[in-house]
Amino acid sequence: MNKKSIYRKVAKEYGVSVQEVKQEMQAALEHTYKNTPNDGITGAWQSKVPKKGKIPTPDELLRYAQRELLWKENGKG
Repeated sequence: MNKKSIYRKVAKEYGVSVQEVKQEMQAALEHTYKNTPNDGITGAWQSKVPKKGKIPTPDELLRYAQRELLWKENGKG
């Protein structure tokens, strides 16, 4: 499933627009990355997500998640 399909499916399920889905995802990412617990674990997981800035975009997060799922489906994870 591609990113557009994922956004559309979530938007339809929650009765909102694709733009709202992206905005809410970005807000959640910003909150999470700005309020990372100082446990060493959360930050390590966050650093695995490739991103251009300090906080990933929803597209960057989905790209990472898709790649990880494919990796695991192919028995490599």
